[in-house]
Amino acid sequence: MTSLTLDLANHFADVALGHVTREYPNKLDHVLSGPADARSPRALHPVFYGSFDWHSCVHGYWMLAHLYRRFPAMPNAPAIRALLNSHLTPANIEAECAYLRRPAARGFERPYGWAWLLKLAAELGLHEDRAWSDTLTPLAAMFVERFTHFLPLATYPIRAGVHTNTAFAVRLAFDYPDENLRELLTDTARRWYADDADCQAWEPGGDEFLSPALIEAECMRAILPEAEFRPWFGRFLPRLGQGLPATLFAPAQASDRSDGKIAHLDGLNLSRAWCWRALAPYTANSEAARHAAQTHIDVSLPHVSGDYMGEHWLASFAVLALG
Repeated sequence: MTSLTLDLANHFADVALGHVTREYPNKLDHVLSGPADARSPRALHPVFYGSFDWHSCVHGYWMLAHLYRRFPAMPNAPAIRALLNSHLTPANIEAECAYLRRPAARGFERPYGWAWLLKLAAELGLHEDRAWSDTLTPLAAMFVERFTHFLPLATYPIRAGVHTNTAFAVRLAFDYPDENLRELLTDTARRWYADDADCQAWEPGGDEFLSPALIEAECMRAILPEAEFRPWFGRFLPRLGQGLPATLFAPAQASDRSDGKIAHLDGLNLSRAWCWRALAPYTANSEAARHAAQTHIDVSLPHVSGDYMGEHWLASFAVLALG
């Protein structure tokens, strides 16, 4: 199984350092309430203004912080440290918080960006030096509050394999060490998914970067005790041991990587690999699950860099896939 090495980590860091401070092109999630709101990405978001969009910039930072912690001797470590020191400042984080306080920003980046910000905060909390974590905490607290207010209102899950997917958001947010939030996430996931059974896995969709089936299973694996997860998983995907649904074992093919939506399919392969690796011990044929993870990695890992439509985000998913 391909694993994350120092050389790969340094390459991924190269990619991310090339875009987290690249302001344009930029796709804003921004509601204008008046002419004064027509501002540049960096004016709106002094930390997360790069990487084409806010959420990709956040998980670019997550990846850099993660690689810095795991490979402190890699050549790009000093550049990562300098970036985090210069951008994660109290003034910049307060500006990001101020943006969220705008009434028009209530739905900003819900739930994908919310979850990635908490994933970044969880990562920084693992670092020996707590300065970056402490600086980010006020912004993380705002997203904890948003989840806390939103989840009781979310009567139904969102299963599409794109940014709105609720299982992916729960899975990432669950890594944030807030016990009240984790309890709410667990209760919500049980409410949404506990009765799901015999998943048909009608996927992939043409622009999906998440497997609705596998990410739901990975979400439940993360939040449920093993004794509760195993029977649920057996009901949810009862024929995995026979290689069914077959579509889950076959990597998607991206026909045009310069098309941002079609390029999502490389992310699908990498996120599926992440799920397969985590779920393999719970399947009737763990070797088949690990083989599926590797085949998905083999198809899309070579395309992490190349065209900016994938380059601005895919490395983060490669790091998830490689463990």
